[in-house]
Amino acid sequence: MSVARRFARISSAARPAGRRLLFRRAVVLGGSVAGLMAARVLSDHADEVVIIERDDLETLTVTDEQIAADPLHAVPPRPGVPQGAQVHALLPAGQMQLERWFPGFVDAALETGAINPPPGSGRFYLDGQLRADPPTGPAMQGLISSRPFLEALIRNRVLALPGVRVERGRAQGLTIAGDAVTGVRWIPEGSEQAVEQDADFVVDATGRSTRLGDWIGEYGFTAPPLQRMGIKLNYATAIYRRPPDPQVWTAISVVTAAPGRTARIGGFTPIEGDRWTMLVSGYADDRPSRDPEDYQRRCEQDFPAEFGDVARTAERASEIATYHQVDSRRRNFDELDRFPARLVAAGDAVASFNPVYGQGMTSAMLHASCLSDYLRGDPDLQRPATGYFADVRVVVDAAWQISTMPDLALPHVDGPYPPGYPVLQWFGRLMAQAAAKDRTVNRELGLVTSMLAHPSSLARPGLLLRALTATIR
Repeated sequence: MSVARRFARISSAARPAGRRLLFRRAVVLGGSVAGLMAARVLSDHADEVVIIERDDLETLTVTDEQIAADPLHAVPPRPGVPQGAQVHALLPAGQMQLERWFPGFVDAALETGAINPPPGSGRFYLDGQLRADPPTGPAMQGLISSRPFLEALIRNRVLALPGVRVERGRAQGLTIAGDAVTGVRWIPEGSEQAVEQDADFVVDATGRSTRLGDWIGEYGFTAPPLQRMGIKLNYATAIYRRPPDPQVWTAISVVTAAPGRTARIGGFTPIEGDRWTMLVSGYADDRPSRDPEDYQRRCEQDFPAEFGDVARTAERASEIATYHQVDSRRRNFDELDRFPARLVAAGDAVASFNPVYGQGMTSAMLHASCLSDYLRGDPDLQRPATGYFADVRVVVDAAWQISTMPDLALPHVDGPYPPGYPVLQWFGRLMAQAAAKDRTVNRELGLVTSMLAHPSSLARPGLLLRALTATIR
């Protein structure tokens, strides 16, 4: 099966039917989006699913009705998500997966306060030029909100599932007998003493700083290879009051690195509670600050006029929140010769990308799809989950290529370069140029950037010829 077809199977919208019990108890380490989605999948295969999370999820759990009644205050940011106050994007592939695992999710989110901007109310700028047709996938009902809002709706549905419960505490390690995981070690909130929890299956969703390599190292297993790409990303986000019927609801500006041109990405989107959330970014020494004057100056001088209009005319409703990410990173579990059975990793514990491309939550949801395919495929649970990690590699490769190719063009980024980088670089430029002139190429590129299709799907001979023809024309 080709990589493109494999990705299409993983990203399917088809809803798995029925339960197939495999475990008495499954444990998920981390209550992030990745952890919640893994718990949803495991609820079809375990009598009991235990989520171990440091944050007090019970305090953060409020009903959809409470959120709809008070979207400004009902859902505070989760402390364990330092970037939670920043702009977040749910790509179309992620929206499709939410609807797959929680039928009716999109309509419920819109009724609760998520935004579906009117047609034609968005702006997309590339290198300062307004693109009439930004890369888009198939027409889908929009779903835009803040990260805390979306995570709260997912959490409501997962914790309402029979057999799913949360334990508040810190993950400390694993228990392994032979070559298989038998449980986890964790410290309950308010205690200093670690306890053990038996488990028939464990998912590590503890994030980009996961200690999984150390935990399995205690039992003689090798940590997965870690690949880093230093990006030195800096960005700042502010929330503004949104008028009832603005002409422009959302705008994205991408400026690529070139002689005399500084790479920057910015965007503002509507969120629940009649608000906008707006982000400005820079790289290396270009660092947006928390100073309101600096923030407004950047909006007015470094980005298209719509950004300055919002910063100048709308009421700012929050402090300016900054965030810095040193690198993108990935752990290639599929390259290991030996790994404990009944153990997988998901979300940022596998790969964490440049967040300005909005791939994090969507990748986590696709990892859940990989987990479902693995568990429904008659797995040998006495052996490592190689099928799962092979599928996750397909998802990671797709997101990594989309985000790191433009990052490698930044003057301060010095690799690692993928094999055939000059050809990939040329191909990326070709597709970007052709997409501005040909609607078919633009649509196919949109499927890839929205993670509805694998980047290798763009290499079809017919599409390549069409792209070459469009650029020549």
